[in-house]
Amino acid sequence: MSSDIQLNLFDDFKSNQRQLIPTDAKIPIQSGTYNNMTELAQDCNQCHRCGLGNNRTHAVVGRGHLQAPIMVIGEAPGQNEDETGLPFVGRSGQLLEKILASVNLSTEHDVYIANINKCRPPNNRTPSPDEMAACKPYLLEQIRLVDPKIILLTGATAVKGIIGDKRGITKIRGQWLEWEGRLCMPVFHPSYLLRNPSKEAGAPKWLMWQDVQAVRAKLDEISTNRVNFPDN
Repeated sequence: MSSDIQLNLFDDFKSNQRQLIPTDAKIPIQSGTYNNMTELAQDCNQCHRCGLGNNRTHAVVGRGHLQAPIMVIGEAPGQNEDETGLPFVGRSGQLLEKILASVNLSTEHDVYIANINKCRPPNNRTPSPDEMAACKPYLLEQIRLVDPKIILLTGATAVKGIIGDKRGITKIRGQWLEWEGRLCMPVFHPSYLLRNPSKEAGAPKWLMWQDVQAVRAKLDEISTNRVNFPDN
């Protein structure tokens, strides 16, 4: 068999294998399945690995710089996100953009935004463990493709979905955690800050300001190759 025929057969196998991925959560998505975010988005928009795909308008894959040093991970899309196909585009997204801009970070240059789940849960409920598990392989591929140095986990669901820590966000926010060779920081979800607008010392917005400054400082530290992973 010629090498050209072998390569063609291999390409056909890879294509057929990728077409099977969205049909069943029991079919694993191996690391390296996707060459780019466009391929991944195509599968997400056809995916039925869990029931959330039955009622979606759009899969909400991500937005921002595709080689960003910082990745922000949220919970699941809301109505605005489902309608537009973009994460964090409502009031929470507007606040997130302001928070990032306060330390000279932007989705244009420094940040990529994604969610634990790509499809909106009914009535904006928290995704179930099975729904998160079904969608997690897509997120792991996104992390591989973007290859961020820092991951911000917004809210307890994002923390639980990525690193499995079940502690409340108020107990672990602002702490540097190591996961798969990357620095992660749990932070408050912007929607929580909208419900708690006080800027007094010790309030959630004040704490978020401390956290985002620490993130900016860590990014600058990484840029000069002086980063150290946490001891814990």
